[in-house]
Amino acid sequence: MTNRTAVISGASSGIGAATARQLAAAGYRVVLTARRRDRIDALARELTDAGHEALARPLDVTDRAAVDAFAAELDRCDVLINNAGGALGVDPVATSDPADWRRMYEVNVLGVLHLTQALLPALVDSPSGEGTVLIVSSTAGHATYEGGGGYVAAKHGAHVLAETLRLELCGKPVRIIEIAPGMVKTDEFALTRFRGDSDRAAKVYEGVAEPLTAEDVADTITWTVTRPPHVNIDLLVVRPRAQASNSKVHRER
Repeated sequence: MTNRTAVISGASSGIGAATARQLAAAGYRVVLTARRRDRIDALARELTDAGHEALARPLDVTDRAAVDAFAAELDRCDVLINNAGGALGVDPVATSDPADWRRMYEVNVLGVLHLTQALLPALVDSPSGEGTVLIVSSTAGHATYEGGGGYVAAKHGAHVLAETLRLELCGKPVRIIEIAPGMVKTDEFALTRFRGDSDRAAKVYEGVAEPLTAEDVADTITWTVTRPPHVNIDLLVVRPRAQASNSKVHRER
């Protein structure tokens, strides 16, 4: 790899796919990772046909051995976009399934840890001197809400991981950026949370004229990554105008 390289987890759809398109357009060679090979293969072909450099590498970020093997294949990494994540269920703490909490922690926290640890040496040694670790957390990592205990706990973990890493790498040529999106309407996030119940998923956005799109968040990510290397956007919270907080959203009737 001779060009600046950005590794993007969860690149098969939503924010990850949109980020891949925008970073490719910004001149990065993008390495697309996700569990669904068909999705990232199709995106890599799309980007290649458009004249960009893109590679698809199937990867489950919760599998440490697979992550280490993936990292060993790369001879360069300038930017790591830790985007893989997700929510499961909206049950109260009293009755929620510990298996859901475990899965959310493994993806949203340990997945970030695995990729970051595996690629950190390459990021520190980035030939461009622009090593960047970006963590896509959530406003759930900064404020609680009923029915979100497991997801909120996991995203708080991702937030603390970012804060701690920034302290520990102070003085190294690596930036640690956290992007915390609020309400983003994508094809899969709410549908996955409600286990395929499209009616319940649709109600999340009901009456909200303009929730954020995946492209909105990708634009924010690309802006932070492309700042001069001495500029670190520590934390950027991005919400739609209609959302004042996790629990206060304007809905048109």
